[in-house]
Amino acid sequence: MNQKQENLITVLDAGSTKSTVLVAEVQDGVLRYRGHGVEPSLGMRKGLIAELGPAAEAINRAALTAERTARATIETAVVGIGGTHVRGVNSRGGISLGSRMREITREEVRAAVDRARAVALPPDREVLHLLPQEFILDEQAGIHDPVGMVGTKLEVNLHLSTCSGGVAQSVVTCANRAGLEVLDTVFEGIASAEAVLSADERELGVCMADIGSSTTEIAVYFEGSIAHTAVLPIGGDHFTNDLAVGLHVAVEEAEYLKKTYGHSVVTAVPQLNEIEVGGDLAMSGGQPARVVRQRFLAEILEPRAREFFTMLRTNLRDGGVLEALGAGCVFTGGGANMSGLLDNAESLLRVPARIGSPVPLSRMPDELARPEFSAVIGMLLYTHRTQVRRASEEQGLRKKLKSIFAGSF
Repeated sequence: MNQKQENLITVLDAGSTKSTVLVAEVQDGVLRYRGHGVEPSLGMRKGLIAELGPAAEAINRAALTAERTARATIETAVVGIGGTHVRGVNSRGGISLGSRMREITREEVRAAVDRARAVALPPDREVLHLLPQEFILDEQAGIHDPVGMVGTKLEVNLHLSTCSGGVAQSVVTCANRAGLEVLDTVFEGIASAEAVLSADERELGVCMADIGSSTTEIAVYFEGSIAHTAVLPIGGDHFTNDLAVGLHVAVEEAEYLKKTYGHSVVTAVPQLNEIEVGGDLAMSGGQPARVVRQRFLAEILEPRAREFFTMLRTNLRDGGVLEALGAGCVFTGGGANMSGLLDNAESLLRVPARIGSPVPLSRMPDELARPEFSAVIGMLLYTHRTQVRRASEEQGLRKKLKSIFAGSF
């Protein structure tokens, strides 16, 4: 385990159901899979850390497994942040460049972004991401990169993704206890979008919804930029718990029945289909097996699905992006696998919908190419892209300084 850390990227997704550590290496600018570890999460409740000790223990076990498969020592990681405490807000600001037109530099772009980010936030809020939507140069909108252009006034429409400082610090502390130094944090909704959305979808307008166990992270793109982010307090566990209550079975059996026989459209299930529930006396609390109509499961699941999509539609309408979904909706995460979900989406949102699987990394095992791993793979892609952009900016700055000093002699 003597692999150098410089060309390794490690990411951590500490979710309600599982804690995942994924390691990749960068070779010739290309990301390649090195190893991963997945462990059942402990000490988590509704997507948040309730007990630091057990949560850190699960992360540590996942990290040790990832170390063994990657054959490298893991010391640092980028950590995903999710949950209902994450909120997005749009802002606008800018700077005047004087009465004479002059060339826009990277420093002036940063100054305009700093002016736009100066919005009043509650004391407990932290900024996760500053995401420029578009720059406006002398009233000309729709500019993605104004560096090198000429003007007198530069403004920017900015999307700020914010989170609870206390919750974010709990995740960082938990990772530290597991032996990982946290280099950065990423909103899991943006990470998932990085893994499942195409450039055309981002341009036409698309809603990405990552349906996790306890919550659903939302990221909406329009004309290539982020337009809206939010988190809904509904996830796959809500469907499972509904089945557990309605069928009087244990949560573990309800999860199995949901995955095997569940459907969120009642009319799609044949009326005569029957299934056996409660066969495992240990899981069913000692109740003997019984036969129920498969449609009964759908009658429980469909109302919850309709509630979910009604909540999603309201959120998109309140965010002013419901009419901007030219490419429809993309659903990912473990909860997206339930049968009938797309039918409900297209019926209530009236846009096309598809299930999004993450872009596979080079040498990545097939078991990771599933929707439930979109966030952790997207975190790798996002981190790599950020590193490349920073390296390019630093190289440009060095060239500029070199030319300045060369011209002084």
